[in-house]
Amino acid sequence: MDIDEKKMVDIEEEIRSLQLDSAEDYNGVVNAEDSKHEEPEKVDTMEEDSKEEVHYQAVEVEKKVKDKEISAPDDEAKELPKKRHLNVVFIGHVDAGKSTTGGQILFLSGQVDDRTIQKYEKEAKDKSRESWYMAYIMDTNEEERVKGKTVEVGRAHFETEATRFTILDAPGHKSYVPNMISGASQADVGVLVISARKGEFETGYERGGQTREHVQLAKTLGVSKLLVVVNKMDDPTVNWSKERYDEIESKMTPFLKTSGYNVKKDVLFLPISGLLGANMKTRVDKSICSWWGGPCLFEALDATEVIQRDPKGPFRMPIIDKFKDMGTVVMGKVESGSVREGDSMLIMPNKAHVKVLAVYCDDDKVKRAGPGENLRVRLSGVEEEDILAGFVLSSISQPIPAVTEFVAQLQILELLDNAIFTAGYKAVLHIHAVVEECEIVELLQQIDPKTKKPMRKRVLFVKNGAIVLCRIQVNNIICIEKFSDFPQLGRFTLRTEGKTVAVGKVTDLPSPIA
Repeated sequence: MDIDEKKMVDIEEEIRSLQLDSAEDYNGVVNAEDSKHEEPEKVDTMEEDSKEEVHYQAVEVEKKVKDKEISAPDDEAKELPKKRHLNVVFIGHVDAGKSTTGGQILFLSGQVDDRTIQKYEKEAKDKSRESWYMAYIMDTNEEERVKGKTVEVGRAHFETEATRFTILDAPGHKSYVPNMISGASQADVGVLVISARKGEFETGYERGGQTREHVQLAKTLGVSKLLVVVNKMDDPTVNWSKERYDEIESKMTPFLKTSGYNVKKDVLFLPISGLLGANMKTRVDKSICSWWGGPCLFEALDATEVIQRDPKGPFRMPIIDKFKDMGTVVMGKVESGSVREGDSMLIMPNKAHVKVLAVYCDDDKVKRAGPGENLRVRLSGVEEEDILAGFVLSSISQPIPAVTEFVAQLQILELLDNAIFTAGYKAVLHIHAVVEECEIVELLQQIDPKTKKPMRKRVLFVKNGAIVLCRIQVNNIICIEKFSDFPQLGRFTLRTEGKTVAVGKVTDLPSPIA
C-alpha cells in the first residue's frame, strides 16, 4: 500500500510539473497570438509573398518535427493558418484508380520517397499485381492489398504552393459505402475518378455501378465542388483519345446536373494517368496529348474555391473516432468556430463537461485551430468508452441540439423493388458521423419538383423521384442542426439494404426539452 501511495504522489508531482510547463508555454504565446490571429483568417486564400516565405520555413520545421516526433515549437503553431486547408475525398467506382491517384499525388508532392516506392513495387510484384504499387501508399492494411480494394477511408496530407490538403481515399466497392459516406461527410472538394478504359467506365456508370451512387452521395454530403478526373488515359484501349474523353464528359454532364451540380460553375473535367502521373503535378506534354489545353490536377485543386466557414461561430466538431492516449483523444473535423488549449467544452448529447488539454492538427501540436481543420483533441473530464462516433464536441454557451425526432425535406432516389415510401418506412440514417436506424413517422406534404411549392392534396405515400416533407424518428438521441444554419450538420442520406434510397436536409427541429 505504501508503495502505491508513493507512486501516486510521484505521478501527481509529474502531472503538476507538466501542467506548469504547458501553462508557461501558453502564457508565452497567447498575447502575441491573439493580436495576430484575427488577420490570417480573412487573408486565408490570398497571401503576400513574404508570408509564404515565412510559411515555407514553417513547413521545413514541421517536417523536422515529424521526424523527431516531438510536439511542434510554438512559433510554428502560429504559422498554421497562413495556408488555407481543404479536405479532398477521392470517390468513384471500384478499380477506377482512386488509391493509385492518391498515392501518385503523395509521391509527386514529396511525401513519399523513392525507396518506399521501390519497396511497394516489389511487394506488388510478389503478389502479381504490378500496377497496384502506387495504391499501397493509401491502402495500408493487408486485406486492402490482397484484394486491391480500399475498405477504410485512408488519410494522407500534402501541400501545394497555396493550400494544405488532406486526402480522404474513400472505398469504391458497394459493400463499403457507409465508410465512403464517413469520408465524404468531412470533405470540401470531391475528386470523382472515372476509368476511361473500354468497358470500365460503362460498368461504373450504368445502373448499380458505384459512380452514380457516389455522385449523389457526395452532393448530399456537402461536397460542393467536384473535379471529374478521367483516369487511365494511357491505357492501350484509350491512348489519350479525345473522342473517348469527350464521350465520357457528354455522358456524365447530364447526370451531374440531375444530381444537383451546376456543371459550369462547380464541376471541372480533366484527363490524367494516375499510374504514370501524367497531367497531375505538371501539365501533360503536348507530344502525348496534343488536344488538352486545360490545367493539371494540382492547378485545378489549388484554384478550387470553397465557402468559408465561420471561425467565430459556435464551436461544432462531430467526433468520428476516439482513443486513449494520456487522456481521452477525439478526432473530427471542425465545422464551425475555433478551439484552443484550455477551452471548456461540452460533449453532446450526453452533456459531458470537458476541458481541452491539447490540440493536434496533422500530427503537430497547435495552440488554436479553426473551421475546416481535421483535429485530434485531448480532453479531460470524460472517459473514452462514454463517447460514440457521431457525438459532437460543442461550445457550452451554444450547444448543438440533441433530438430523437425532426422534420426533413427528402428526395426519394430509388426505392427497393415494389417498395412504397409511407409512414412506418424504416431505413438507416447517415448524418455527419451519425449512423442510426430511423422510421418515417408522418408524411407532411409533397413538394412539386417544378415549382418547389407544396402540393395541396394530402399525401399518404410517394414513389421514386418525389420530394416530400416528413417527420423522422430515431431510436437514440442524435446531435443535428437545421440545414439552413449548418449545412454540414443538417444533410443526410437514408439507406436500406446497402442502397441509398433517399437524400435529405433537416428543415425543423423540436424545441429543446428543458
